[in-house]
Amino acid sequence: MRGHEHSNNDLSGTVHGFVVQAGSVQGGIHVSGGPAREEVPPPWQLPPSVRITDRTEELRALEVHRCRATEDGHPTLAAVSGLGGVGKTAVALAWLHTLRPEFPGGQLYADLGAQAPDGPADPAEVVGRFLRALGVPAGQVPPALGERVALYRSLTAERRLVVLLDDAATAAQVRPLLPAGRCVTAVTSRRRMPGLSLDGGHVLHLDPLSPEAAVELLDSTLADGRVAAQPEEARALVLLCAGLPLAVRIAGARLAARPRQGITAMVRALSEEHERLEALAIEGDHDVRAALDLSYQGLPPAAARLYRLLGLHPGREFGGPVARALLGEEAVDALDALYDANLLVDVAEVSGGERYRFHDLVRLHAAARAAQDESGEERAAALLRIGHHYLANARRAEEIVEPERDSLEREFEPECVVEEDFGQRGAEAALDWLEGELPNLMAVVRIARPVGAPELAWQLTDALWPLFPRRKRYREWHEAHQEGLLAAEEAGNEEAVCRMLTSGALGKLASGAPAEGLEMFERAAASFLERGDALGHARTLNYRGLAHQRLGRPDRAAELFARAAGTLPACGDLRAGALARFNLADVAFSQGRYEEAVVDAEAARLTLEAAGDPYNAARAAGLTGRACVGLGRLGHAEAELSAALSALRAQAAEFEAARVLGGLAQLSERRGQPHQARQFYREALSLYSSVGRSGSADAEEARARLAALEPAPPTPPDTEAPEPSPSGEAQGDAGE
Repeated sequence: MRGHEHSNNDLSGTVHGFVVQAGSVQGGIHVSGGPAREEVPPPWQLPPSVRITDRTEELRALEVHRCRATEDGHPTLAAVSGLGGVGKTAVALAWLHTLRPEFPGGQLYADLGAQAPDGPADPAEVVGRFLRALGVPAGQVPPALGERVALYRSLTAERRLVVLLDDAATAAQVRPLLPAGRCVTAVTSRRRMPGLSLDGGHVLHLDPLSPEAAVELLDSTLADGRVAAQPEEARALVLLCAGLPLAVRIAGARLAARPRQGITAMVRALSEEHERLEALAIEGDHDVRAALDLSYQGLPPAAARLYRLLGLHPGREFGGPVARALLGEEAVDALDALYDANLLVDVAEVSGGERYRFHDLVRLHAAARAAQDESGEERAAALLRIGHHYLANARRAEEIVEPERDSLEREFEPECVVEEDFGQRGAEAALDWLEGELPNLMAVVRIARPVGAPELAWQLTDALWPLFPRRKRYREWHEAHQEGLLAAEEAGNEEAVCRMLTSGALGKLASGAPAEGLEMFERAAASFLERGDALGHARTLNYRGLAHQRLGRPDRAAELFARAAGTLPACGDLRAGALARFNLADVAFSQGRYEEAVVDAEAARLTLEAAGDPYNAARAAGLTGRACVGLGRLGHAEAELSAALSALRAQAAEFEAARVLGGLAQLSERRGQPHQARQFYREALSLYSSVGRSGSADAEEARARLAALEPAPPTPPDTEAPEPSPSGEAQGDAGE
């Protein structure tokens, strides 16, 4: 468990985020910040617009609603519903793209995945993505949905932007994603959403195209005169497509690829396919299924096989490397063939890189063709290739972020692996890849047990460890370890069981559930004892101490920390022993036993420096400095606190830097410098807020001490209170 002990603010990990800049502070102590953060450009996330036909009245209704809402001073909310493939997203995009000049604050886009294989998107995850797009560093996104929504509304209150929430499942899923201010939000859904009317929304339902409009769409897709030459056949074809733009475009793409083929041949083919597609249910639209089957039959063999295999992919979208892992280098041309046939959507403009997804109707069709045309063994092998590809690349990312981490064994077939491009930014790029692929990685974790590969669940969960605490992905942290634990138990692998318990329990501590974490640590401790793993058991002593400390049991925590500090070095882990001693010093400090805190913290710092752990060494120095303030050793306190602050800022560890700033503020108070103390407290509170810890005990203490230092309000003119001396403190505060 070497990697676990330095991955979280409170648990001994590195905190990632921006460094707050402070100007020069006049007085006995001088602190200067680093460079200011670069301004984040507005996000422009909307997919490109496509040509639409016969939607003039719908677009006019949407714009009338927007103008009325603007006149009334309200945000604009519109919900567009209709059958799958009817063109809901195309209409919403056509409208929203025209608004760009009036909404310079940017465009946000989210696929809410009502029809996704792993269920609808979690609003908390979507809000988190929006916050990051609006410039909030990943490490500063609050863990709770309510806090995320509050920050999202604050950031959008004075910003003019548009938001597209595509393929919503329910109104309840949508509501947390609505921005504040006078923004414009469009929602698309296969379901009518009258509930959004209560939120001031305009509900618009799209019907399929009229035959005339569908013929016009077919003509624009072909653009070669065949529709004009065969008007009756064109009308028959669009009737077989049920007026759905998706089906018309697919049929048109097939015809466009065969310039010598008449429309009559397509009509005949669709009619003949009709009778043998009853087993495939896609929204009950037999004609759409026929069009998809014909497009599928027209694919080259390699493209047809890739189509089937990608239909098994458990996530919503995928990159080119996954396709190559499934089919080798043939996948390059096969992807082009699928894209040209309108069977794949290129989402690179939204997601970046080489990214594709199926329309939901097409994905269902691809999966059905896989069930029909691939054997059970072939389907299972394809799923394993997908899983092994993601596992191998997650392992690469893990090694970049935490190269010395003691990981569980990884088992994957080398021939299934195509290396993903992590870019040139080292650990940050590797973390970005893990976070960007997290929906797919989690989808693999979920399917591992059902497809008979339980080891894939815990191995992939373990490889994801560097991401969870650094990017605060608490929901996935809990879910992955819960599934990994079930898989390890099912396979009877006690080593994996213990890893899932301890890693998962650290997530419980990080997200404010210490009682659940303690239960998991206790269970792991019992397993380590039973298996004779002295080092594993010794590490749980430290973890259990942290849980008891969070539960308000400092004496029990100190007992466990002391045992860990003595046992871990004897088991060969000096660094973990130093961390336990640091935790012991923290308990002593909280109880006012400053001399003991100094002794243990300084001893911990020396060992951590020797072990090459500058982050935790800086934490220990900061604790030494704070304890020295309590002892009145102000010179030593200044040296320790200043060194700690510099080191923590260099590592963007905002929470620990805020605690050190609190120590500097108390030092300033002891020196009779209230003005400087107030500056330190305010900066500390700003950092606590930036990392979502404004309610912590340290933040509350800083807030209370700042309030006590604030100058009294001015005396009302009708009182006889004496005016402050021109040279007194009150005059100096008046200019703040």
